[in-house]
Amino acid sequence: MSDCGTAVRYSVAMSPVREELGRILPELGERYQEIVALDADLSRSTGTYRFAARHPRRFVTVGISEQEMMGVAAGLASSGKVPIVSTYAIFAVGRGWEQIRNTIARANLNVKVVATHAGLSAGADGASHQSLEDVAIMRVIPNMTVVVPSSAFQAKKAIEASIRRDGPFYIRLGRVVPVDTALDLEFVIGKSTILKDGCDVTIMANGLMVSEALSAALDLKKNGIEARVVDVHTVKPLDVDRVLSAAKETGAIVTAEEHSVVGGLGGAVAETLAETLPTAIEMVGVRDVFGESGDFESLLVKHGLTADGIAKAARRVLARKNASLNSHLEGGSLL
Repeated sequence: MSDCGTAVRYSVAMSPVREELGRILPELGERYQEIVALDADLSRSTGTYRFAARHPRRFVTVGISEQEMMGVAAGLASSGKVPIVSTYAIFAVGRGWEQIRNTIARANLNVKVVATHAGLSAGADGASHQSLEDVAIMRVIPNMTVVVPSSAFQAKKAIEASIRRDGPFYIRLGRVVPVDTALDLEFVIGKSTILKDGCDVTIMANGLMVSEALSAALDLKKNGIEARVVDVHTVKPLDVDRVLSAAKETGAIVTAEEHSVVGGLGGAVAETLAETLPTAIEMVGVRDVFGESGDFESLLVKHGLTADGIAKAARRVLARKNASLNSHLEGGSLL
């Protein structure tokens, strides 16, 4: 394999989303007086209670009524405010989808849905609370921007960037978020970031899986495989140029996400490649099944959402890439 990578050093700590969102929102509320925060009886879990304590006249709790919360947010946006709506991802998307589609997105209103406890992170709450379909559901809605931050630093930058940009946003967070100084990078909506270079295979990841992708790249390097790692925080609009350059320069792609393999980051990348530059691709994610009750870390291992799972996918896609190259060479020698 090629010797074309660069060394990466990083360390990862995890922090509850209630701590990080509770820190981020009040600070942004000081800087942007037009922000109004809304919650649906989960402010202790999401951390928005801290915004309420600092800005009580700009906080709305609607109780367990997500549909009405989205409607109130639409009204506030129509009045010039910037509503930040927060609840568990399964409730924001599952219960509020019709209002998000018909009331917010159709009118292109300036509502920012910051959903927490996404993916498998709800753990012991089980399948009813584990949102594995939300990115697919939200990215299909016209006018919607979909962002999956990889760290607490990036979450803050994503929320602030959404405030400065008109239109509806879906920003997806887990129950815990990495606090990783290596991921405290420049954030631009729609522009991915190369965290490690490499020319054998490209790993495109978002959310919690970015840290796992970096670990996988270090493991692969021990076997002489140089993996490029790209943080694709914005699923919509997708950084198409980065996807195509990765396909051209490495010829093999792995996507990694804490989401179903159907319709999320993997789907977005595969759709782009199918239309423009067919390339060998492997998707790491939940394989079209519901979640289940269990310890979060154990669930990640069960579904292969680990550095080892990503490294295995990289080896599989490299085998396909090399088989295709050999086939072309053999075919050429016969002419």
